[in-house]
Amino acid sequence: MSLKLTPQVERVLRVFLEDSAAPRYGYALMKAAKLASGTLYPILTRLETEGMVASQWETPTEENQRPRKYYLLTGEGVRVAHLELAQLSMDRGTARPGTTRPATGGIG
Repeated sequence: MSLKLTPQVERVLRVFLEDSAAPRYGYALMKAAKLASGTLYPILTRLETEGMVASQWETPTEENQRPRKYYLLTGEGVRVAHLELAQLSMDRGTARPGTTRPATGGIG
């Protein structure tokens, strides 16, 4: 899997990981990640191609209702998202509480 973790992809993954079991539709993802549709949808397409996201169209329950396409992180997507975001935190020197940072080898 060759995921390029841009700041925009990072924002999308963080939104998904807020509740990785919750399917999300495009407009809600746009609002939560604060991204324009022209940025979000190519990211979702790439994540789906990589096997990190699965999508499914809903069946409208009302006659005039437009169907929504829902996106959900796959099991592999959850795993990779956690690994990539943890690595990013390490690279930035801002490891989450409860995680360890590699030793620098220096003496205090």
